[in-house]
Amino acid sequence: MIGDVIKYEQDNIDTDVIIPGTYLKIHDYNELATHAMEGLDPDFPSKVKDGDFIVAGKNFGCGSSREHAVWALQEWGIKALIGTTFGSIFYGNCIRNGLLPIKLSSNDIQKLIDYVEKDPASNQIVIDLEKLSINFGSSEIVFAFDKKFQTLLLEGLDEIQQTMKLDNEISSFEEKHLERNPWLGAAISN
Repeated sequence: MIGDVIKYEQDNIDTDVIIPGTYLKIHDYNELATHAMEGLDPDFPSKVKDGDFIVAGKNFGCGSSREHAVWALQEWGIKALIGTTFGSIFYGNCIRNGLLPIKLSSNDIQKLIDYVEKDPASNQIVIDLEKLSINFGSSEIVFAFDKKFQTLLLEGLDEIQQTMKLDNEISSFEEKHLERNPWLGAAISN
């Protein structure tokens, strides 16, 4: 993934800042996205383009568990979030919805910010999810990421689709389970 960096270095940007609660009844993702970050950065829509990344302060996405925050960012084309920490539910929502949340040390975050601030007109970075690396200028940062989640995002699968890849193993288990517990067969057929 190649994209530009949009910085929000403030700590504790919660999901109500990402997408205010007054807009949670909007079911059209395009319309929902028009309100993303509006209280923090009214210029957000003019800054972001498809494929961009957000570099955030600590605890980005804390607060409520609304998936709307992820959906609104994705609708603008945000492909990854980079921060030192994320709200735990928000982090899971990102992965379940195909948005890459990358955790880096404060030092590595500062290297990215320094790079972007050095030449704001050329603030493009490259994120390689297969190699778990971020490249910018002549620098590279390697990041850790759960292998299971890496596979989900690389294959573009949600958790249900990932489970369905195991359909043969599931069927085999069910057959063996019924052989060992034949009384369950009658209960299942009723």
